[in-house]
Amino acid sequence: SIRRSPPLPRYSSTCGRAMAPEGMSPPDVAWVLTSSALVLLMTPGLAFFYGGLVQGTNVLNTMMMSIMSMGMTAVLWLFVGFSLAFGSGGGAFIGDFSHVGLSGLESVLWTETKLPAMLFAIFQMTFAMIASAIISGAVVERMRFSAYVCFTCLWSVLVYAPVCHWTWGPGGWIDELGAKDFAGGIVVHESTAVSALVLAGLLGPRLDCGRRVQEKQPHNVPFAILGASLLWFGWSGFNGGSALAADDTAVLALMNTYQAAAASLVIWALLERLQHRRASSASGMVTGAIVGLVIITPAAGFVTPVGAVTMGTVGTVLVYPSFQLRLRVDDNLDAFPCHGVASFVGACLTGLLAKEGGLLYGGGWKLLGAQVLAAVAVAIYTAVATAAIFFVLSRFMAMRVTEDDENAGLDCVCHGEKAYAGQGTGAPGSDSVSANKRNKQQIAVDLEAQLASVRSVQSHELSRGHLASISAMLSQGRSMRRCYSSSM
Repeated sequence: SIRRSPPLPRYSSTCGRAMAPEGMSPPDVAWVLTSSALVLLMTPGLAFFYGGLVQGTNVLNTMMMSIMSMGMTAVLWLFVGFSLAFGSGGGAFIGDFSHVGLSGLESVLWTETKLPAMLFAIFQMTFAMIASAIISGAVVERMRFSAYVCFTCLWSVLVYAPVCHWTWGPGGWIDELGAKDFAGGIVVHESTAVSALVLAGLLGPRLDCGRRVQEKQPHNVPFAILGASLLWFGWSGFNGGSALAADDTAVLALMNTYQAAAASLVIWALLERLQHRRASSASGMVTGAIVGLVIITPAAGFVTPVGAVTMGTVGTVLVYPSFQLRLRVDDNLDAFPCHGVASFVGACLTGLLAKEGGLLYGGGWKLLGAQVLAAVAVAIYTAVATAAIFFVLSRFMAMRVTEDDENAGLDCVCHGEKAYAGQGTGAPGSDSVSANKRNKQQIAVDLEAQLASVRSVQSHELSRGHLASISAMLSQGRSMRRCYSSSM
């Protein structure tokens, strides 16, 4: 008789690895693995972008807000975030606890994909990371680092996870409504921007905010350019990977992403030139590219390349004025117009230009109405939940730094480090400038003291003209002192 071999176990005989789930597509896995790494890179890119736009004494604190978001969000995503976002037993508004600790995801495919469920969880985790980090753009230079960490932890569970479930989770009500959000225009950008605006308003403006808004000079423009470039590069995975397959939809999403960003950059440069009658700023042009990337995010796999250029062009024209508004809320780095206004415009344009269901393609008003309703509902919930989190935390801890710490800069105060060797005022090579300002301030103080003593001695014998001259000198001395004190 012939001896038959027993069935092979689900492990490789050579290296002991678990065999792939049946039906898995290696090309799809390779693409989404790559996309996960690209999206992961976006958060450090955001750190460089934000870090280059702030004052030099706050660059480390600003960048570490983004980096810390990566760590805290990843751990929370493992234990509870993914389950609340994508658990199938919770209904239309929230998931369940079926995947706590990512249980039940081993050696199975995710629904309606050819990807391992664990890989899907990894890819979505990178979205949650950058979502938390975007919020920091509105509160840098004044929010306590520990308060920010606590806020983002609660926000990722109580705000991001529910909104994610509504839109992408099993049975989510926005998905059932028929709204389209290909890669997170509503889930990531709308929710974070509204939260950033509300948090900035509750936190209050920076000290001497009016002067800073007028100056608004980034301390390191190359940092901002580097960060924006990394964001654009990472957006290849953000939008392209959201196809969850290496197929024509991924290719279309990549083409649309690049075209919309390019069109937005060009239009932004033209608008700046028309407004200011001079060459466009480098920081402005890269901001324009990011605006275009946000606009196309909800529609990347749903529109034609011509539609993507149209969205980048028209969307930028609509979003650009929101950057010129000077609201009472001190949104340091324009997180709300860049991500909130742009994502809302992108969602609406998706309702117009989507190949399936778009108004301009004969789909009627249904899709456009669903897009507007979804965006407004997410904005309202996010605003209320953000305010609730802030008020709860504020009962137990201080939310912003002291005035002295804010004036000194948060790098040394919060982290005990300086961004640049021999740092004075916060920029490279500023020691001599700082010393010069201190010397001039001391001169002004000495001058005021000497003139005051002259006025007090035999003032009754001086002529009225001498007194007027001395008073003018005293006023000048005080003005010099205030000037040099405020510039240090």
